[in-house]
Amino acid sequence: MRYPKITGNTARRTIAGARRRGIRIGSGVAAAALVALGALALHAAVAAPTARIDLAIDKFAFAPKEITIKPGTTIVWTNYDEAPHTVVSGDKSFVSKGLDTDDRFEHTFEREGDFAYICSVHPFMTGVVHVHE
Repeated sequence: MRYPKITGNTARRTIAGARRRGIRIGSGVAAAALVALGALALHAAVAAPTARIDLAIDKFAFAPKEITIKPGTTIVWTNYDEAPHTVVSGDKSFVSKGLDTDDRFEHTFEREGDFAYICSVHPFMTGVVHVHE
């Protein structure tokens, strides 16, 4: 949608016309802005976004190999190698499919603990996610 260009004269005429009609400009706008900001702040407190961390699978290694995060954090692994890889935890709490080049796998860590994982195709590729408050 295109909006008309408002010049200084147009804006002054609009405000003058509003004043003639008894519409208050200023305090009402400020009050509405404060109400809107308060609603945004309340929404932000209720719907705080979860953290997301990107990890690489590159040169037959997980990078970084070890990471510490808080509960509720999502980790996204991206395979940058030309060979397929997987991301499989020792306790099987997360298991990816085979990831081709540029494929991604994500997992949200809800509980605390230490989660060791490997690439099941290349078991020498290992990593650990430490989840602590």
